[in-house]
Parts: sequence; C-alpha cells; structure tokens
Amino acid sequence: MINKFQTKYEEIISIENLLSAWEEFLKGKRNRKDVQEFQFNLMDNILALHGNLASRTYSHGGYKAFKINDPKPRDIHKASVRDRLLHHAIYRILYPYFDKTFIADSFSCRLKKGTHKAINRFRKFAYKTGKNDTKTCWILKCDIKKFFANIDHKILINVLREHIVDENLIKLLKNIVESFSSARDGIGLPLGNLTSQLFVNIYMNKFDQFVKHKLKAKYYIRYCDDFVVFLESKNYAQKLIPPVREFLNKELKLELHPDKISVKTLASGADFLGWINFTDHRILRTATKRKIFRNIKERGGKAETVQSYLGLIRWGNTRKLRNLIVKC
Repeated sequence: MINKFQTKYEEIISIENLLSAWEEFLKGKRNRKDVQEFQFNLMDNILALHGNLASRTYSHGGYKAFKINDPKPRDIHKASVRDRLLHHAIYRILYPYFDKTFIADSFSCRLKKGTHKAINRFRKFAYKTGKNDTKTCWILKCDIKKFFANIDHKILINVLREHIVDENLIKLLKNIVESFSSARDGIGLPLGNLTSQLFVNIYMNKFDQFVKHKLKAKYYIRYCDDFVVFLESKNYAQKLIPPVREFLNKELKLELHPDKISVKTLASGADFLGWINFTDHRILRTATKRKIFRNIKERGGKAETVQSYLGLIRWGNTRKLRNLIVKC
C-alpha cells in the first residue's frame, strides 16, 4: 500500500509558498536581466501568478532553446521566470515526499547524494562483490538512449496518480509536463526545468524497484540514465540484459543505448561518471580531462574555477593532473 501524498493544491500555490520558492530560486540569479525584471514588480507578479493558479486559469508558457556542450552537445529549454518560480514552488513540496520512495542507490538530483557519493558507493560495491579483491568483479553498465527526450507523458502522469490524490494538483503537473514535447507530441521533458529532475527520478523509480526487487540485484547504482550492476558471474550479468531491456521497453517506453552496454571486469577498467575505475584506483576519463582544461581556458584561469576542479579531481589518482591544472 502506497502512502499517498497528502498536501493539498491550495498549500502548494499559496502566496507563502510562492514567496519561499522565490527566495530559493533567486540564489545565484540576482544579476540576470529576466530575473531583475520580474523582481521589479515582485508582489504584483506573484499575486498574478497566484490568481491564475487559484482560478485554475494558469497555462505554462513556452521555452527559449539554446545549446551547451557538457561535454557533448545538449539542447536546453529555458522557461520564463514566472514558470520557473512555479517549478520551485512545486519542487520544494513534492521532493521531500518522493525522495522517501526512492532507493538508496539512486544518486542523481537528490540532496546529500551526487556524483562523489555515487563514485564512493561504486568502490564499496566493487569491494563487496570482489570479496576484497579475492574474486573477479563483473560490472554490467548500461545507458538509456536519449533519456529526457523519450519520457512518455501518459506514463509519467499515471505514475504521479499512483501517489497524488488531489486532482487539481495532477492537472497542474500535467500542464507542466505537457508544456514541452521533443520530436513527437506527448514525449520528452525539457532539460532546463527543475521539475524535470524530479519527474525523471519518479519515472525511473519504477525501474529501480524492478531491478532491486524483481531481478534481485543486490549491488546496483543509477545516476540519471547511467546504471551499473555488480556481479560475480559474467554469464549472469549477460542474462540480466534481456529482462532489463524488456522492462524499459514495455513499462517505460525507453531503450537501452545499443553502443553503451558493456560487461567488463573491474580489473580491466569500468567507466562510470567520468572516471575509469580499477580494483585499487580510479583515473579521469580523457574526455573529462579535456573538458576541465577547456573550461579553465574559457574562464580565463580564474582562481575559483581552478579550485573547484582541484576539489573535483581529489577523488581519484590525479597527482599529475593536479600539477597541470595549478600551472594553468
């Protein structure tokens, strides 16, 4: 029996919650022109947004599209300040509830999680599977093809309905979900929305539960659309691929990336979250190194940029790389 989300629509759209969401949204954005314009008439804008939401006349606006390289090209779609404020208001109330439903080893876009903890968990699971390097540790690694672009709106709304009883809230979430489609109508979420980060974890929680409880994968980690399973047998690792592919296709209408499925030993080096992991050390992926130097160069070698990268790479065997970064 699912413990349902009980917070009412009226609490989420309240002026108090919108104001609290604004304070959170504002961090790091005070100098942006669109944010300053919204803030110039802040109370009028918040009252207008609240009025639209209370009268059920709110309609999500369009998006401004642009590209980034991270390190591969990505399409980002940015909503208006008004809509992003609402995203924050929704997120700050929904996140604490849904986070409790997620498995411990889902690490993307969650408080007190992130890449560093995922990498440390990776090492812990590798040691456990390999019995402290006395046995071979096999790692099944998979990636989902065009993840955000292939999220099915109907499936997502149905998953949300399993948890949320307030129909007005469901209609609001549906409004946001359906405000964007990728190549096909009813498919895809925008990378730029805060709500998208939560929605994809809610969506993929179905898969996480399947892997943990149906496939009985004891050592499993997921970070966004990348996931790994640690096993003692190559044969068993290969046998997991068909049921994983079938569940993703049938239940979530997602596909494994055919070129990013691998079954490798830890000793031969397992690529995960920018690091090549071995039994006793890890090194940065070449593409990640290039990205670091490119970003430092683009930002003029600023001290804060250098220090942030020095902090990032301290999690692996990177003494030579640290020296090169310091000299930038």
